[in-house]
Amino acid sequence: MSEDFGATLPLLAEHADIELQLADPAVHADAGRAKTLGRRYAELGQVVAAYRAWHLAEQDLAEATEIAVDDASFAAELPALQAAKDDAAERLRRVLIPRDPDDARDVILEIKAGEGGEESALFAGDLLRMYLRYAERRSWKTEILEATESDLGGYKDVQVAVKARGSATDPGDGVWASLKYEGGVHRVQRVPVTESAGRIHTSAAGVLVFPEADDPGEVEIDQNDLRIDVYRSSGPGGQSVNTTDSAVRITHVPTGIVVSMQNEKSQLQNREMAMRVLRARLLAARAEAAATAASAARRSQVRTVDRSERIRTYNYPENRIADHRTGFKAYNLDAVLDGELEPVIRSLIDADEAERLAAAGTSV
Repeated sequence: MSEDFGATLPLLAEHADIELQLADPAVHADAGRAKTLGRRYAELGQVVAAYRAWHLAEQDLAEATEIAVDDASFAAELPALQAAKDDAAERLRRVLIPRDPDDARDVILEIKAGEGGEESALFAGDLLRMYLRYAERRSWKTEILEATESDLGGYKDVQVAVKARGSATDPGDGVWASLKYEGGVHRVQRVPVTESAGRIHTSAAGVLVFPEADDPGEVEIDQNDLRIDVYRSSGPGGQSVNTTDSAVRITHVPTGIVVSMQNEKSQLQNREMAMRVLRARLLAARAEAAATAASAARRSQVRTVDRSERIRTYNYPENRIADHRTGFKAYNLDAVLDGELEPVIRSLIDADEAERLAAAGTSV
């Protein structure tokens, strides 16, 4: 049976058109546009490669089938050639499924202590270390944007930017493609350092993940929609603490989104950081609104940004990690907290891809 991949042809033409645009030096004068085109070119490159592999496999099978009519020795090769063509067709089907357009983006990740008081703040610090070590394993760059420490060295709230080094040739290698699944409530079960009787307690921390805008102009913000307050910073921060109004709080009035920054010593730096986070949150809100109105093929991605869902349990006594969305379970919690997070994330990527494949199949 011959597959119909006619829908691929417009994508091949788009790939060729973007290739011509990227060859124009004028395009690279606009960094934002060049990055957007480069991301789309990389995504379509997978389609082009998969289509060519399938087309070649189909030709090889057709030629061998024709020759086998006169030369029986070629008949023995037909099963292997048919299998190669089927594999190539399956790969092409997978890359043709529309993927999250934000997959190649960098992210801003926020970890908030939740129920559990000081123990929750300590757990938030453990999660931060886990993500920093995971980013290190992936050769991603990290930057702490804002942090509010607790009395025992944990974090009440911490925001970190995670960026890929250079442009990913495969959007699936982007930071958002992996970390978007981390949004939700993370639960920990262990004996807190503050517990003298050795009893196991359960507490939680929340993780928010936002795709970051490529450049300031990507998210239009009317300055008239902003309310900006300045105040004196508190906590660690050097000589400027409580002596200058360097801390900044920006409220986006139409959405009610509030971003506060005080880590930097200058008001200008804190304002720039706050605007960076605000753009990321507005971009995420726009994506959520689009996903809510989209087809069933994107329902799995809507779930990844459900902040109220308890997504994972970290059980220290059993050294167990369990993800409640996929049923993934492993007894190497110590390794996961040291950054070996890939198997957990891979289970989520595979489940999401399977759902998108099923949705695509029902829509044909």
